[in-house]
Amino acid sequence: MKNALLLMLTGAIVGAVAASFIVPPMLSWYATPGGLPQGAAISAVVQIPEVIRYATGRLLLGQAIGGGIGALVGLVLAVLFRGRQKPPVAPTAP
Repeated sequence: MKNALLLMLTGAIVGAVAASFIVPPMLSWYATPGGLPQGAAISAVVQIPEVIRYATGRLLLGQAIGGGIGALVGLVLAVLFRGRQKPPVAPTAP
Protein backbone atom coordinates (compact mmCIF):
# COMPACT_ATOMS: atom_id res chain seq x y z
CA MET A 1 0.00 0.00 0.00
CA LYS A 2 2.85 2.35 0.86
CA ASN A 3 4.56 1.69 -2.48
CA ALA A 4 1.31 2.33 -4.35
CA LEU A 5 0.85 5.70 -2.64
CA LEU A 6 4.46 6.67 -3.31
CA LEU A 7 4.15 5.77 -6.98
CA MET A 8 0.86 7.67 -7.24
CA LEU A 9 2.31 10.80 -5.60
CA THR A 10 5.43 10.61 -7.74
CA GLY A 11 3.31 10.20 -10.86
CA ALA A 12 1.12 13.15 -9.87
CA ILE A 13 4.14 15.41 -9.38
CA VAL A 14 5.75 14.30 -12.65
CA GLY A 15 2.44 14.79 -14.47
CA ALA A 16 1.97 18.30 -13.08
CA VAL A 17 5.54 19.27 -13.98
CA ALA A 18 5.14 17.86 -17.49
CA ALA A 19 1.90 19.81 -17.89
CA SER A 20 3.73 22.99 -16.81
CA PHE A 21 5.94 22.60 -19.88
CA ILE A 22 3.29 21.32 -22.30
CA VAL A 23 0.29 23.56 -21.61
CA PRO A 24 1.80 27.05 -22.27
CA PRO A 25 2.85 26.26 -25.87
CA MET A 26 -0.57 24.69 -26.45
CA LEU A 27 -2.28 27.83 -25.15
CA SER A 28 -0.22 30.07 -27.40
CA TRP A 29 -0.97 27.83 -30.40
CA TYR A 30 -4.69 27.83 -29.58
CA ALA A 31 -4.79 31.63 -29.20
CA THR A 32 -2.87 32.35 -32.42
CA PRO A 33 -5.18 33.54 -35.19
CA GLY A 34 -4.95 31.45 -38.31
CA GLY A 35 -5.44 32.30 -41.94
CA LEU A 36 -3.91 35.77 -41.78
CA PRO A 37 -1.39 36.75 -44.44
CA GLN A 38 2.16 37.29 -43.22
CA GLY A 39 2.70 40.79 -41.85
CA ALA A 40 -1.00 41.58 -41.48
CA ALA A 41 -1.84 43.68 -38.47
CA ILE A 42 -4.36 42.34 -35.99
CA SER A 43 -6.60 45.02 -34.58
CA ALA A 44 -8.02 43.94 -31.26
CA VAL A 45 -9.04 45.46 -27.98
CA VAL A 46 -7.81 43.20 -25.20
CA GLN A 47 -9.09 43.09 -21.66
CA ILE A 48 -5.90 42.18 -19.82
CA PRO A 49 -7.53 40.90 -16.59
CA GLU A 50 -9.75 38.52 -18.56
CA VAL A 51 -6.80 37.24 -20.59
CA ILE A 52 -4.79 36.62 -17.41
CA ARG A 53 -7.71 34.80 -15.74
CA TYR A 54 -8.23 32.66 -18.83
CA ALA A 55 -4.55 31.75 -19.22
CA THR A 56 -3.92 30.97 -15.56
CA GLY A 57 -7.17 29.05 -15.27
CA ARG A 58 -6.27 26.89 -18.25
CA LEU A 59 -2.74 26.34 -16.93
CA LEU A 60 -4.04 25.23 -13.53
CA LEU A 61 -6.61 22.97 -15.19
CA GLY A 62 -3.88 21.44 -17.36
CA GLN A 63 -1.69 20.85 -14.31
CA ALA A 64 -4.57 19.21 -12.44
CA ILE A 65 -5.31 16.94 -15.40
CA GLY A 66 -1.60 16.11 -15.74
CA GLY A 67 -1.39 15.31 -12.04
CA GLY A 68 -4.45 13.07 -12.25
CA ILE A 69 -3.09 11.21 -15.25
CA GLY A 70 0.27 10.82 -13.51
CA ALA A 71 -1.38 9.46 -10.37
CA LEU A 72 -3.36 6.99 -12.46
CA VAL A 73 -0.20 5.83 -14.23
CA GLY A 74 1.49 5.44 -10.83
CA LEU A 75 -1.41 3.32 -9.60
CA VAL A 76 -1.24 1.11 -12.69
CA LEU A 77 2.52 0.67 -12.21
CA ALA A 78 1.98 -0.24 -8.55
CA VAL A 79 -0.56 -2.89 -9.51
CA LEU A 80 1.74 -4.29 -12.20
CA PHE A 81 4.78 -4.42 -9.91
CA ARG A 82 2.76 -5.97 -7.10
CA GLY A 83 1.85 -8.92 -9.30
CA ARG A 84 5.52 -9.67 -10.01
CA GLN A 85 6.58 -9.99 -6.39
CA LYS A 86 7.21 -13.46 -5.07
CA PRO A 87 4.90 -14.65 -2.29
CA PRO A 88 6.56 -14.86 1.12
CA VAL A 89 7.91 -18.29 2.01
CA ALA A 90 6.59 -19.75 5.27
CA PRO A 91 9.36 -20.68 7.71
CA THR A 92 9.84 -24.38 8.21
CA ALA A 93 9.88 -25.91 11.68
CA PRO A 94 13.09 -27.76 12.67
